[in-house]
Amino acid sequence: MKILNPANTQNKPLPHLAICILLDAIGMLSFSLPFIGEFSDVIWAPLSGLIYFRMFGGKMGLFGGMFSFLEEILPFTDIIPTFTLSWLLRYRQMSKDPKPLQTIVIKAK
Repeated sequence: MKILNPANTQNKPLPHLAICILLDAIGMLSFSLPFIGEFSDVIWAPLSGLIYFRMFGGKMGLFGGMFSFLEEILPFTDIIPTFTLSWLLRYRQMSKDPKPLQTIVIKAK
């Protein structure tokens, strides 16, 4: 059994964006089944947390996996795209030339 070092996130490759979007879509499927869907979260929540931890690894995987579990197990919070947002964060961290976020200013006439 391989034990992951929580401090080592740089060696973990960036997961594919399409997989992250797919996993978020699976988590949001419970909204399509009224009353039954929230019970399916009991099965999906631990899987989501484990998948998140394995995909992102390190501290981000540990805390994100816990957040993903809570987000899926709590009712009406499935709308948060945890995997996709995390992918965007990791992509930004891994880019060689990180640019600061820019604010778009819209002036009223």
